[in-house]
Amino acid sequence: MAHCEQLTTVPGTVDGVLSRMRALDATLPPWDGVAVFNRVYLAVTEAVDRQIDGGRFPDARAAITLDVRFAERYLAAVDAADADRRPPACWRPLFQFRRHPGVRPLQFALAGINAHIGHDLALAVVDTCRTLGCEPVDLEDEFDQVGDLLVSLEERIRDELMPGPDLLQISDPLTHLLGSWSLERARDATWAAARALWALRRLPDVAGEFTERLDAAVGFAGRMLLTPLPD
Repeated sequence: MAHCEQLTTVPGTVDGVLSRMRALDATLPPWDGVAVFNRVYLAVTEAVDRQIDGGRFPDARAAITLDVRFAERYLAAVDAADADRRPPACWRPLFQFRRHPGVRPLQFALAGINAHIGHDLALAVVDTCRTLGCEPVDLEDEFDQVGDLLVSLEERIRDELMPGPDLLQISDPLTHLLGSWSLERARDATWAAARALWALRRLPDVAGEFTERLDAAVGFAGRMLLTPLPD
């Protein structure tokens, strides 16, 4: 597979992204819904950074740029909420329900993953292609490796945050919520959305409408994931 044209600079750094996430982790109360997702995303970004340093990505510059562009969208949403501005629709449910006592930690984690994968990742692929002067197909290896890390981490998240088998019965509403969303399906849809957005890049009105509808649809799914549940 051909890879992206190498440029001399990459906007932002993985270390800078990690510093922002660690600062959030140190300042947010641990039960805050944004803090729950931030811990998950911090672990993902640290894992990506280790793989980049270990030469595990075919194109390190492409992996770094995608990682940073991806993270910048989450951090921009945090900054918007902190400044009392409206974040993208995909992130609004998490910020609205972040302190709701009826929402469980696993719901916060999956709602953040839903927003970030379902919306931000597609736009980050397009951002990266514009930055590096390449096509989405040139990023497929990097996209797949980041996705594989997310899938493995999602399994760990479910193990750590899921109530024990004696607590989570088939009648528990959380069982049904978890069965309604799949990271694998979300990742496949995101890749299709990124390719569609790239194909629409010379039709800004159509691309803007596509992005807006994607944002709204992902936000709707996030709101469902954050349905308050009884103890």
